[in-house]
Amino acid sequence: MENLTTRGRVTRLGATALGAVLLLVGTLWGSDDDFPFGPFRMYSTSNPPNAPAPDTRVEGVSSTGAVIDLGQEATGIRRAEIEGQQNRYAAEPALLAEVADAYAERHPDATTLVEVRIVIRWHGIRAGRPTGKHTDETIVRWQAPR
Repeated sequence: MENLTTRGRVTRLGATALGAVLLLVGTLWGSDDDFPFGPFRMYSTSNPPNAPAPDTRVEGVSSTGAVIDLGQEATGIRRAEIEGQQNRYAAEPALLAEVADAYAERHPDATTLVEVRIVIRWHGIRAGRPTGKHTDETIVRWQAPR
């Protein structure tokens, strides 16, 4: 076995100290985006036992009036990406045109989408158990220019 040189020990101690500082700063002031040096809150919190559970989806309306699920299979855009940018979409609904474009690119023979919307289905929960009831809330709506 060879011993570490002084320079090697200092380098390793410095890297360890830097990692510890990043971990501490990320834990105190970071967000999910800073993972692995920030907290990953997705699994560390829970909703109250009687609070409704949200289920976000994206749907489009074709020029024929048909409602189309615009999930990952249809657009190539993951639901988590939509949820993560939900505030941006709410502030600027025209960004949803990109979802319509992604759908059109994957389905060139499909009818044109005239509307894209982000809808949250609130599932009823009572005492931590689903009630079987739900309500839908449209959070953001974009309509294609005519």
